[in-house]
Amino acid sequence: MLLFVILEGGSAEIPSVCENNKMMAQDRNVSRHMLPNGLTIITEEMKHIRSVSIGIWIKTGSRDEDKQWNGISHFVEHMVFKGTKRRSAEEIAREVDSIGGNIDAFTAKECISFSIKVLDEHVPIALDLLSDLVLNPVFDEQDITRERGVILEEIKMDEDNPDYLVHEIFTQNFWKDHALGRPILGTRDTVRRFERAPVLDFYSQRFTSGNVIVTAAGYLDHQRFVELVAEHFSNMKPLVNGFHNAPPRIVPRIILRNKKALEQVQICVGVPSYPITHEKRHSSYILNTLLGGGMSSRLFQNIRERQGLAYAIYSDLNPYRDTGCLSVYAGTSRSSATKVVESIVSEFRKLKTEPVSPEELRRSKNQLKGSLMLSLESSTARMSNLARQEMYFDRSYGLDELIAKIECVTADELQELANTFFQTENIAVTILGNLNGLRLTRDQLAC
Repeated sequence: MLLFVILEGGSAEIPSVCENNKMMAQDRNVSRHMLPNGLTIITEEMKHIRSVSIGIWIKTGSRDEDKQWNGISHFVEHMVFKGTKRRSAEEIAREVDSIGGNIDAFTAKECISFSIKVLDEHVPIALDLLSDLVLNPVFDEQDITRERGVILEEIKMDEDNPDYLVHEIFTQNFWKDHALGRPILGTRDTVRRFERAPVLDFYSQRFTSGNVIVTAAGYLDHQRFVELVAEHFSNMKPLVNGFHNAPPRIVPRIILRNKKALEQVQICVGVPSYPITHEKRHSSYILNTLLGGGMSSRLFQNIRERQGLAYAIYSDLNPYRDTGCLSVYAGTSRSSATKVVESIVSEFRKLKTEPVSPEELRRSKNQLKGSLMLSLESSTARMSNLARQEMYFDRSYGLDELIAKIECVTADELQELANTFFQTENIAVTILGNLNGLRLTRDQLAC
């Protein structure tokens, strides 16, 4: 999750602060074009590979749904693969396989994405196929009935996954009574309401040219790609995105949910953090990295290695357009649950009171930069990067600019940020498992 957020990169000559790492420098040939109907096209030419990744991005997601239709974005994402005016579901699958392609889709809180990766020679076919899914779905009533059952089974599957479930319970309570806190899949009650009429209504409002970004990265020619996109999308309805809702209110509750069938206790501890475009976001990335972003992180070394209290423990930064959350996950035994929570809070406290050492700061910066550079090696990652830059920043950030921002973060800034984020009254905790009378009070979260 974090890497999708920090990839603000565009062109790339590494600045003086990174002169010792010149092998990371490489040009990014990014071009942007907007069709008369408002649809945005962004490409990155990568002449050293033979693949091309193409993505069609809808700039609204599950947080822009009405409560009664929670999950409909995800449902529509599924339904476009069930058949179009030109292709059946089986023909879609066969055509993808016939060109050796890899097609995928996902729904997030703030976007819906459809993508395909192919050899460069198959770009016209791939774009024709992907655009057909987005522009011409039929939403057959029988398919809708069948897919409701599929989604209901997907919900059951996720509820049987304790790692997923504890995060879902945490999120629903952290942003209580706001669409951002609702599940992307929807609920059993909302999914059962999905009929052809509301699905068509949702599709017609969201799938409009001003709400769409088409991105591509790989061995391609920008002008030729623009021409191909224009052939398919020029007649798309020119409406803009008007569905952004108000920022959520943070509700830092302590939630203890008993589930006797679980062998392990699942813990999620979180605090409010900055939105995705905040000027201090780079400090947030580093704070998250040194707190729980890898094997050398404080949480991993203290709670797993020194105390042996958990196998899995990590922190995660989830910023959105108007809010964010820095959360910590751990799985442990019932007898160790309270100690794990207190140990997590202890790490919060240390970050507030003790400056980060130069060695730890350097290690965290290098880890962050290394993860960034490695993630940019694939055309799919770069294609996604282009879309997220456009959605949140309306510009392409140079890789040199991003690395310079990371390098400029100081220990004092991290301590100041820790004092902003880690406040006792703002800490939210969700504990899921066979709790057998476990109790947790706000006093135990004092930091």
